[in-house]
Formats: sequence, structure tokens, C-alpha cells
Amino acid sequence: MKVIAVIVMILDHASVWLVPKGTPLDIFLHVFGRLAAPIMCFLIAEGYFYTSDIKKYTSRLFLLAVVSHFPYLMYFDLKWWQATSVIWSLTMGLVALIACLNTKLSLWMKPLVVALCCMLAWTANWNYIGVLWIVFLGIFRDNFKKQIISFAIIGIFLYAIPGVAEHGWIVLSRFGVLLAIPIFALYNGKIGKKSNLIKWGFYIIYPLHLIVLYILRFLLFA
Repeated sequence: MKVIAVIVMILDHASVWLVPKGTPLDIFLHVFGRLAAPIMCFLIAEGYFYTSDIKKYTSRLFLLAVVSHFPYLMYFDLKWWQATSVIWSLTMGLVALIACLNTKLSLWMKPLVVALCCMLAWTANWNYIGVLWIVFLGIFRDNFKKQIISFAIIGIFLYAIPGVAEHGWIVLSRFGVLLAIPIFALYNGKIGKKSNLIKWGFYIIYPLHLIVLYILRFLLFA
């Protein structure tokens, strides 16, 4: 699943400057590009249950979010305060899930923490959508039907439909998030082959691919 997420993410990001916007190829690539974030959210939710040290896991994500901030801004030509990468949304989603599953935290505090995490992720790529996906994929981990229903509701009514209403048919690719459902269904709940390359590769690939794409675009269009 990590490999799929990485491949479609790189293709999606590369298409931003390699493929003319609004063309059939652009829409096609972005449809499959919508797979990356849902898969990442799914893996973060699963990671909560498999990690041996949730504090270190959260710290690694936080550090990756910091390291990835400027490569993301550089590649998408944004000011430092305008936005940040999806890694920050993933970090906030993990924090929100930790709060929701914390038995020591009072019931009324949990939605407040989730709301706060959604607000903190507001300017990040995938913002509160990623936070909510992680939360519901985590709390409904033992009920696949509820996982998929909540995932689809968030994806359709909070992401796809509002996007189409604001930007028109050009963002119909947002419905591509639903392609993640068959991938979720194939997941058997078991840890895959242990590999340091797969385990740590994403932490390197995410900021690195943005830097490489930025340099290539600069060289080709200089």
C-alpha cells in the first residue's frame, strides 16, 4: 500500500507542471493521484495500532512535517504562511486519533481535540479531511462497513462535491478517492514483509521527490 501511495503521489505531483491543466490526461492522472492521501490516512490509522511507541511515531511524523514544509512551498510556489504539506494533516490526524482512543480523556474533551486538530490542519494539504479520515478509520477499525461508510461520506460530501461546486467539472477527479475502497478491502490486517527501505523510505521520499521535481522544473523551464 505504501508503494502504491508513493507511485501515484509522484505521478500526481509531476503532472502539475508536465501535463496541461484540464486535459484528459491531466484529469486521468489526478483521478489516480487521489489515491495517495486516503492510503496514507489508512496507514497512519493502522500504524497507531502497530507501533511500539506512539510518542516516537508521532514525533517522527511531526519532524517529517517540518522537514517537508519548505520543499512543498518551493514546488507549489507558495508563501511560507499560505500552506503546508499533507504530512501535517497526517500528524494532526494521528494526534486526534490518539485523543479519541485515550480512555483517560473525558468524553466531551475528545471532539474538542479533534476539532482543534482540524483547525490546526486547515491550511495543510488535505487539511481537516485527512484528520477526519484517520479518526474514523481508526475508531471503526474493527468494523469495515462503518469504516467505508464514514470514509465515503467524508470524501464525497466534504471533499468531492464542495470542490466540484466551487471549481466545476475540472475537479471531478476528486471522486477518485473512492478508488481507495477496493484497496482497503484487500488489506488483510497483517504486517507486510519487514523492510527498512519500506519502513523509512517514505520519510525520505516525500521531501526528496518535491526537491527533485522542483530542480527539474527549474532546469527545464529556466
